[in-house]
Amino acid sequence: MRKKELLRQWDKSYIWHPFTPMQDWVANEQLIIARGEGCYLYDLEGKKYLDGVSSLWVTVHGHRNKYINRAICQQMDKVAHSTLLGLGNIPSIELAKKLVEITPKGLNKVFFSDNGSTAVEIALKMAFQYWEQLQTSNFKPQNITKKNKYQQKTKFLTLVNAYHGDTIGSVSVGGIGLFHQIYQPLLFKSFKVRPSLAEVARVIRRHHREIAAMIVEPMVQGAAGMLLQPKGFLKGVRRLCTQYDVLLICDEVATGFGRTGKMFACEHEGVRPDVMCVAKGLTGGYLPVAATLTTDKIYRAFLGNIEERKTFFHGHTFTGNPLGCAAALASLELFEKTKLLDHVRKNSRLLTTLLRPFRSLPIVKEVRQCGTMVGIELGPFPAKLRLGHQVILEARKRGAILRPLGDVIVLMPPLSISQKELRRLLEITYESIRSISKVGT
Repeated sequence: MRKKELLRQWDKSYIWHPFTPMQDWVANEQLIIARGEGCYLYDLEGKKYLDGVSSLWVTVHGHRNKYINRAICQQMDKVAHSTLLGLGNIPSIELAKKLVEITPKGLNKVFFSDNGSTAVEIALKMAFQYWEQLQTSNFKPQNITKKNKYQQKTKFLTLVNAYHGDTIGSVSVGGIGLFHQIYQPLLFKSFKVRPSLAEVARVIRRHHREIAAMIVEPMVQGAAGMLLQPKGFLKGVRRLCTQYDVLLICDEVATGFGRTGKMFACEHEGVRPDVMCVAKGLTGGYLPVAATLTTDKIYRAFLGNIEERKTFFHGHTFTGNPLGCAAALASLELFEKTKLLDHVRKNSRLLTTLLRPFRSLPIVKEVRQCGTMVGIELGPFPAKLRLGHQVILEARKRGAILRPLGDVIVLMPPLSISQKELRRLLEITYESIRSISKVGT
């Protein structure tokens, strides 16, 4: 048996794929990626595909970027891993400094982890513990005078259709029934609101003494289907959180590192969160590194003598991994060297133009865009038709890899994609949707 057939057989025999109906996967021929180059992925047969979703929203500068490759190799000649539990390492120190410099002013402390879910989990635990310990710290919020009330702030406010990851805490502040409903008995309850300032204000005014923090994906809810928030919503949320002593957590895992045209989405409305979560594009799509950034005010509540037990007892084996941090530093250097954000803004304008014809396709309900984050919603159609899945299979035949969110076709190509490649990606997507429209549903 040839190696290619063996690989397919072993995949079916041994791998349980995430977010994948395995019965369907095993029954059909799998697409297995063998290598990548620039904005393209190549399968076992050597066929190339445009990477239309940045390998799940992480690839920034393309695959096999020589600059990042070199940085990782140079770090491997020094040390591949050293724990941050009681030790430091050079790349993590340099990366922490760089993140403080490029994120909104005041986010001065960096806690490393390894993926978006854990970055959010850390943010939730920090917020909870902050209010628990505040009665013995030097800082006292102006609107709370009775120190007993600090310990009542144990709940979280989140948006309907939120997605913040798959660990138990991050699922507890999520709101996508398809992903989260089955785990309800395991979750803590949170307040859920629509992205309406009036609704947020109503809940915060009534429950602010119970709410430790509000968590939002700024500007656009990614996994919900690229749902855009009203203009001024994030700024209004910041104002309400400040007024009622509720911490604001911005989950920039999907929106960070240039996806919306700014380095971070919260910059569009001049918002500085109390806590920010970053991951995905942090290393340019190379290695799993995440970070939770927070303010000196929050950090100080965790300071004290050993016997006070104010330590933040949370950590990961590969926290601050030197190889991952070296990749992240190289990726951030490339943003400056290649003037990547300027390129992203040009591509965003081109995308706006290229998306106009999609609105006339008979099965397209709505087109949503924020920077280079795009959701093309089909329908409405019965879920059993799996229309989104049909479209991505058509796209593969034409040479592009896409991944839908239900019947929302997502486009989120590498930030470095050329305008010629971007035009081709949109052509493939358009033709794939049109072909499904032609054959009927």
